[in-house]
Amino acid sequence: MLAIEHHARSFFLQCRASARCIPLLSTRPTRVLQRRGFATVVEPTPPSRTAPETKPYYVTSPIFYVNSAPHVGHLYTLVLTDILKRWAVLCGDERATLLTGTDEHGMKIQKAAQKANTDVKLFCDHHSQQFKALCDAANISYDRFIRTTDEDHKAAVAHFWTELNHAGYIYEAKHEGWYCVSDETFYPETQVRNILDPSTGDTKIVSIETGKEVEWTSETNYHFKLSAFQEPLLKYYSEHPKAIIPKQRMAFILKEIQSGLNDLSISRPTSRLQWGIRVPGDESQTIYVWLDALINYLTMTGYPYHDRIDPNWLWPPNCQVIGKDIIRFHTVYWPAFLMALDLPLPTQFLTHAHWTMNNAKMSKSAGNGVNPFFAMDRYGVDSIRFYMAYNGGIVDDAMYENSKVAETYKHILRDGLGNLLHRVFKSKNFNVREAVELVGEDQDAFSEFLSKDELDGHGDDLKSLHVSIKQLCKQITSTRNHVRKWMAEPNPRTAVNLITELIRSMNKFFHNSALWKRIKSDEASERRIAQYGLYASAEAIRIICILLQPFMPERMQFALDLMQVPDSKRTFAYSQLCADFTYGPPAVEPGIKGSPEVIFPVLLSAN
Repeated sequence: MLAIEHHARSFFLQCRASARCIPLLSTRPTRVLQRRGFATVVEPTPPSRTAPETKPYYVTSPIFYVNSAPHVGHLYTLVLTDILKRWAVLCGDERATLLTGTDEHGMKIQKAAQKANTDVKLFCDHHSQQFKALCDAANISYDRFIRTTDEDHKAAVAHFWTELNHAGYIYEAKHEGWYCVSDETFYPETQVRNILDPSTGDTKIVSIETGKEVEWTSETNYHFKLSAFQEPLLKYYSEHPKAIIPKQRMAFILKEIQSGLNDLSISRPTSRLQWGIRVPGDESQTIYVWLDALINYLTMTGYPYHDRIDPNWLWPPNCQVIGKDIIRFHTVYWPAFLMALDLPLPTQFLTHAHWTMNNAKMSKSAGNGVNPFFAMDRYGVDSIRFYMAYNGGIVDDAMYENSKVAETYKHILRDGLGNLLHRVFKSKNFNVREAVELVGEDQDAFSEFLSKDELDGHGDDLKSLHVSIKQLCKQITSTRNHVRKWMAEPNPRTAVNLITELIRSMNKFFHNSALWKRIKSDEASERRIAQYGLYASAEAIRIICILLQPFMPERMQFALDLMQVPDSKRTFAYSQLCADFTYGPPAVEPGIKGSPEVIFPVLLSAN
């Protein structure tokens, strides 16, 4: 074990040579694991859980189980996580960090490898690579792809276990209960039921929550005194009502905790489970896969070789993105483990709903998952990213349908944003650069134009255009502010739907305003108002594309390049009216054919 810890420390120092790292030494008295009885447990004292303001933004996806290939449900989690990381960068945190990876220990992996008649490590290597390939294909901006078979992670788990033991929260006792291999957890009698299997006609016992089969198991293993954390958890969540998003799942977890917490079995006999990390000092037991897996979020931060008082320490996560099916592990067990070691808790958990096919949750075991690689090849990476963010469920499950992917692409992206971008920025009728310079040279005149209740000395037609321009500018500002609010929630779906509403409004304004006619008017005042309309149109598109960068990074880079927006002016700070007067191409030269630069090309197939 000392050799493993030495190797992990060397590995960490090599990766973060510039960081100030010192070993975390326990200040608690060492206590021996007590067999067949309860250890003396110190009542947990909730530590200070306010993250330093200077720390980098830290967001995590769950690490994915490698018992088979990924599906679009996994992609959805990754996309949400990536959007949050990219949003933090957009808002100025260049050090924002994203962690993802694979969970490679446990009974399911052991059995899956046996079924495939292959070495378990080779089995893990193969499937882990598939998830890493998915991250790369989907343009996920991860900072580390962690594996629970990594040496520094093994050392972190061993240290964490030892610290829990030192604190007196681990004891050994006989455990009996309904165990689900698929869920890797024990269920109490109240959480299982009998059902009739229609395929065989046999009766079987399953978990009420997941529907997976359970079996009665009796064994001696180590336990974590989870029951000691019922009141601290209730207190914490009452003081942090937005720690779990959405509120419906916060209510669910509070109800779960209030109903009582049983101590948690945190090891399995090695005779039954060989594939995992051994309990320090007891080779006859393997550490429970969920205790092992959850610590990966700490491993990324250099735990245990870190300086707790360093304001740049990555811990705690600002947001942990998880599916609703693993909420108990992350929002009950995980905070309790951290409380036991006086470590700050994650600021928020964003728990999302599932993607379904034919009204059934996508599942690797059920074989009804949509291949994410095929989906991205067919519709484009950014198109799928947008579709998932726009249609994916946070509260309620969402149905994945190819026809909806194609519909979203055509109506919102191609005919909506793409059409607008080309009509405004690649037109023979407009000179966007001229309109931008006009407002930039006399911002006061434009501000006065927007502040007027009504234009004097003009006909109803121009008065109506004036009102429309004011409404568009007001919506631009409102959208920007509300998107920021919902991304802080966080709720990327609501945020991207607000941006979509602005796209629709902009299309309606552009169609009704007929600027291409007015801008050639003989009347100077009408030409000036039309130029203001053109400027407002260009600003709407510029700001939409800035805000959409976390959702569609490649396509929006293409769009902002086409608009000639400087690289340094593509941050959230510039996503407001009159923030940039340096962009905008001139009108297309007469006689030049239509632009070959297509942001959203026609799909070859709509089904």
